[in-house]
Amino acid sequence: MQHARPAHDDPAYLAQLRHDLLRFARLQLRDADAAEDAVQEALAAAWAQAGRFDGQSSHKTWVFGILRNKLIDTMRARRRTINASALDAELDGEALLDRELFADNGHWAPHAKPRPWPKPETVLQQRQFWMLFEMCLDHLPEQIGRVFMMREFLDFAIEDICMELELKANHCSVLLYRARTRLRTCLTEKGLTTEDATGEM
Repeated sequence: MQHARPAHDDPAYLAQLRHDLLRFARLQLRDADAAEDAVQEALAAAWAQAGRFDGQSSHKTWVFGILRNKLIDTMRARRRTINASALDAELDGEALLDRELFADNGHWAPHAKPRPWPKPETVLQQRQFWMLFEMCLDHLPEQIGRVFMMREFLDFAIEDICMELELKANHCSVLLYRARTRLRTCLTEKGLTTEDATGEM
């Protein structure tokens, strides 16, 4: 009797998985070569550890977890080689935006406080949203994008982000606010509305 091939052994599935992993890694690292290396290492590790996959989560989720660890390692290695003067220049370039968005006490200016995100059930399930989101995310300044991705995609705690990037806690929070504001503005400019919004950011 011939047994059905497991879904994660299907060539079409593996090709799509690699495509999704690579897209995610590129968004995280902003470096095509580094993303390719991380994905290759993650897939090799998944292949070598195939016996450990217990089926409690989807195979894709399991492989993404392996990639997540690879990306964290890469980002930690990068931190040791960041050019401090270049980083300072990038942050200084955001000073004007700070004055527009925040009051002297560090809180949102009344006119700039973010509006709620759209409801997941009305927007997040739409493939077009994710295409727009990735486009907007890719255009964030590198440091702002890195902080956002570490928090929202890699699940770093604020304290860990600050430690990894050698930033003060309040500045980490400001960078996250900037990221969300820029993403919201970008999505709105590309046609996303907030008619179905709910809750506070």
